[in-house]
Amino acid sequence: MKGIITVLGKDKVGIIAKVCTYLAGHNLNILDISQTIVQDYFNMMMIVDISAPSKSFEEIVEDLQHVGEEIGVEIKLQHEDIFNIMHRI
Repeated sequence: MKGIITVLGKDKVGIIAKVCTYLAGHNLNILDISQTIVQDYFNMMMIVDISAPSKSFEEIVEDLQHVGEEIGVEIKLQHEDIFNIMHRI
């Protein structure tokens, strides 16, 4: 199973480090990552393996929201099924 993580907000030092540290600590492997900075705004998308997390999907969603609040960005985790179904319609 895969999840899609998006991170948006004002650019600052340590955003990727903070997110990656959380993911590694909860057994979520990063499969792909893309990030850009447009006029001081940070935008990142990650594909992560969510097949063997140390917490439930819902707990990880909440935790990542809290991590985002700590560093001043918005972090969302969504299941890849949402995207697969959305593009099938």
